[in-house]
Amino acid sequence: MKLSEHFSLEEMIKTKTGMSNIPDDKAVANLKNICQNWLEDLRYSYGALYGEGKDTPIVITSGYRSAAVNKAAGGVATSNHLTGCAADLRCAGVEQALRYMNILLDISDGTDRPFDELILEKKRGLYWVHFAVRPENNRRKISFIIK
Repeated sequence: MKLSEHFSLEEMIKTKTGMSNIPDDKAVANLKNICQNWLEDLRYSYGALYGEGKDTPIVITSGYRSAAVNKAAGGVATSNHLTGCAADLRCAGVEQALRYMNILLDISDGTDRPFDELILEKKRGLYWVHFAVRPENNRRKISFIIK
């Protein structure tokens, strides 16, 4: 099932745990929102600015997580992943992560669309951006977690 032009439900629910990870209709709607209204714009803008106009895929490492998958992944009990409101974006390094974050901030500022979390994370030498958008009560939380 396609959630948007370049993002599928399959990539937004994949897990290495082997556990069931099937979202309900509300979570699928949240995934569609983040893909259609944010990740497509990020993909286009990143490609235009840094990919020499080339189509530049955004790699999702985690989207929706069932409670069991979230626990296995070490996620917190209040994770936006549980409702399909978050996506983790793999980054080649800190520079790409900062560029993703900058573009997402520009999208928010330019469209007056709120987001909940924008977090640069690093663990065991790997970088990713955690990005979350809720249907309401977004906090515009920006932080860095380096381990």
